[in-house]
This record gives sequence, C-alpha cells and structure tokens, in this order.
Amino acid sequence: MGGILSQSQVDFYRENGFCVVAGIFDTELVEKARSVVDGLLSSADLTSVAEAEPEDGTKARRIWAPTSRDEIFAGIAEDTRLLDAVEQLIGPDIVLQYSKLNVKAPHVGSPVEWHQDFAFYPHTNTGLVASLIYLDDATRENACLRVVPGSHRHGLFQHESAGHFVGKVPSPADVGLDESAIVDCQGSAGSVVFIHPLLLHSSEKNLSDMYRRVFIPAYRAADALPVYYGPHAAHNEPTAKLVRGSAARTVRSEAGLWRLPIAAAEFNSLYQVQEGSHVGDGTKSSTGYFSHEEGVKDTSGASASM
Repeated sequence: MGGILSQSQVDFYRENGFCVVAGIFDTELVEKARSVVDGLLSSADLTSVAEAEPEDGTKARRIWAPTSRDEIFAGIAEDTRLLDAVEQLIGPDIVLQYSKLNVKAPHVGSPVEWHQDFAFYPHTNTGLVASLIYLDDATRENACLRVVPGSHRHGLFQHESAGHFVGKVPSPADVGLDESAIVDCQGSAGSVVFIHPLLLHSSEKNLSDMYRRVFIPAYRAADALPVYYGPHAAHNEPTAKLVRGSAARTVRSEAGLWRLPIAAAEFNSLYQVQEGSHVGDGTKSSTGYFSHEEGVKDTSGASASM
C-alpha cells in the first residue's frame, strides 16, 4: 500500500471526519475530465445524463453515474493513487459504491443543505468514505464544501420532519454543534476532500462567475453492507464493484440504532427530497415532499454528498 496520505493527514481525518489533500491528480488529467463534462452537458437531451437546475432547465446540477458514461471517470475512480488513500482510511478490501458529478454552474448552482451521507444509506458499519475530487478551484466564493469538524463523532442526527425523512437537518446549531467551528474546504483543481459518512456537511448556492464541478466516487469497506433497500438506496447495488482486495465472507456490525431514510414519497435525488419538489411540475406536496408513480429514473442520483 502506498503512503499517499501522511500519518498526520490520517490522524486528522480520524479526529475531524474529513481531510483535504492537494496534488493527487495533475492538471492534465483534470483538464481532460472537464472537457468530458462539457461534452456530456452538450447533449441534445440534457435530462438523459443529468439532473437540471430548477431555476434554469438548460443547466445541470448533477451528472448521473459518470463512471458509466466515460472511461476517464471510471479510470479516476480506480486510480491506484486514490485507492491507496482510501485504503488508509477504510482498509484493504474496497467496494466502489456509487459515483456522481455535481455541477455548480455560475450564479445558479443549487445549494445543498446540512446533512450526513449515512442518513441516506445506512450500512452495517460506518467503514465508508466519499472522495470529492475538485475539477475546478473551489473557494468560498464558488460554494466549496463546508463541514463541521468532529461532527462524525456525534452519531447519526435525525434528518426528519413530521415523522418523514427530509434529507437534512435545520442547521448545525439545531443539533447541538458549534457553528463557529464550520470549515470551508477550499482547494485547487485536482485536490481531493475525503469525508466520513457521518460528517455533517453542506454547500451554498454558487453566486460567483466560476464553475464548481466535483467528481465524487464513494467507497465502502467490503464488510459494510446496506441495511436499507428502498428504491433510492437499492439502485446503487447492481453496479457496486469490488475495486481492491477481496470480497467479504462476513459482515462487520456496529452497535447502535440507524434511522431509515423513509420519506413520505420516493425521491430521485438529495436535491429533490431536501427541496420537497414534485417530480412532474416542481411544486411541493402537502407534506413538503414530492411524489411520483413511475419509479426511480436513474442509476445513482439519490446518493448523498456535495
């Protein structure tokens, strides 16, 4: 195993639930990835590859399953350098759980409310990590990831309202956390932010003139298995892939109670359940959730993270 992360970075991740690492991917590879994004978003049928911004239906806010759309993203997700770092965080047997690519276009990039990824897909243990690979320089101005350090040590917060899953908490203060501790995870293009599944995080609307695109391959230890198979969670499983080490013959369980992400109606993405949007017309249901009868549209859109 290569030592991509220093021991101090690993220790920082354990203590704080995140770690920003510069220089894992070079400029040339990042530029190629951005070019592929441009190509995907120039599709005549944008909604066939992406979820559109509600304010401007001609712009995307998330590309579905990028590892299945172009070999450059499949290659990055299985890059030895990235897997070496992931191994340092969750162990040698690694499953690629899902991938997505968030696109925060200038002036319209949708915000993501405070949440923990684990709330969307509870597993038998918390041996999971999402890697947010910045394809553009990410700053506070163009809505970089925001986190509450150490929040992963407080367990799973309730992401519910009126008895139903809404995919968010009102604010860090509302769950007893110190908002003065919030950190902006700024980084240059090619930097990677590793986040624990219980880390409370968010990102604001992009009000700048700059894009903030981030490719997110998410991983789990091979002995961490889902405990919820509702439609928005189960669709990840057919494409989950062992990318390093050996398949598990046992399941590792952590003691505790995990609340299940049972919404008032099924949802296609984190954005939609947080916004309470109706799939068909963008309105809200009386419960604040959207509903539909046609099933989940895509292969990886409901997974969480920024």
